[in-house]
Amino acid sequence: MLRVIGLLLLIPLFDAVLLVALATGVIYPISPLVVVALVVLTALVGMLLVRAEGRATLQSIQQKLATGEVPTNELVDGGLLIAAGAFFLTPGLVTDAVGLLLAIPVTRYPIRAAVRRWVIEPYIDAKTGGFASGQVYVGGFPNEDGQGPAAGAGGPSGPTGGGSSGGAGFDPDDATDVDFEDSEN
Repeated sequence: MLRVIGLLLLIPLFDAVLLVALATGVIYPISPLVVVALVVLTALVGMLLVRAEGRATLQSIQQKLATGEVPTNELVDGGLLIAAGAFFLTPGLVTDAVGLLLAIPVTRYPIRAAVRRWVIEPYIDAKTGGFASGQVYVGGFPNEDGQGPAAGAGGPSGPTGGGSSGGAGFDPDDATDVDFEDSEN
């Protein structure tokens, strides 16, 4: 989390250094008025692009909902467009370039796939214990740490469990058949 905050703080810093370097002519001799005009123009064009893409995404969400489908990709696109709008509102050329990457559909689709793979799916797996993605633990009852077969107190091999040797987990060969029809009295 600290790396993300550090990266978010470095982007405006790098942006300010680039603007000062361009305005003073260190990188390329450009008039400071041209640099300011370029920043304003990229922000305006970017916001118009975000607005158009946002409308298209909203229409796609409404179409999917009308047919009964879940608009997962469209919702991720909406979040990326919100982030693009925030980058365009931040003055600077670097933030405008990042906003442009998030706003153009051709570059937004690979970013959406990466966000789904490395952000959304791990978050959902952590919240659902793996049930959402099918990564469910199937090796017996987890112990207190949430990993491995239960070997602690209260587990199948603990003091109250009466399990088999050493807490190796559930062994179907050791299980006894129970006939519930005879036990009804």
